Amino acid sequence: MTDPAPLLARIAVAEVRLAVLADVELRGLSGADAATGERWEAGQAWAHLAEFPGYWLGQIEGLLAAHAAGAAHAAGAAQPIPFGRTKADPVRIGAIEARRRERPAALLRDARAGIAAVRMLCASLSADEWGVTGAHPSLGPMTIAAIVERFLAAHLEEHAAQLEGLAAG
Repeated sequence: MTDPAPLLARIAVAEVRLAVLADVELRGLSGADAATGERWEAGQAWAHLAEFPGYWLGQIEGLLAAHAAGAAHAAGAAQPIPFGRTKADPVRIGAIEARRRERPAALLRDARAGIAAVRMLCASLSADEWGVTGAHPSLGPMTIAAIVERFLAAHLEEHAAQLEGLAAG
């Protein structure tokens, strides 16, 4: 990746969309997730937003550290470094359940802290670092650029749309 600005702009826009919703009373359940059929209340979405930017930041940092330490090489050939989780991860589910009844404003603060840390890391990455590849358990090989796009930019946009849908009734 030569220019992370478009990804960072998408993250910034999603963050603004979420900030607008933090003080809105949201009721009901979201539309069904295409993959799982799962429907969430606003508290679940906010709790997930509070935890996932920091989680994916840690995964990216781990990939970069492993790559720098030479863990990407086995028997002389580059191998993607395992990273990530699936929707069924018990730690993910537990974090959502534990915080789903907290005030959205508090959860937004945590989400924004994670987003700010992601933004700082992304601004510091070299073109080579954006191309470091890891192996996700269900999606397979992904570069850092693809991880930021899918698990941060697109995921923030998805949850902003989910909460906007609840706001619209």
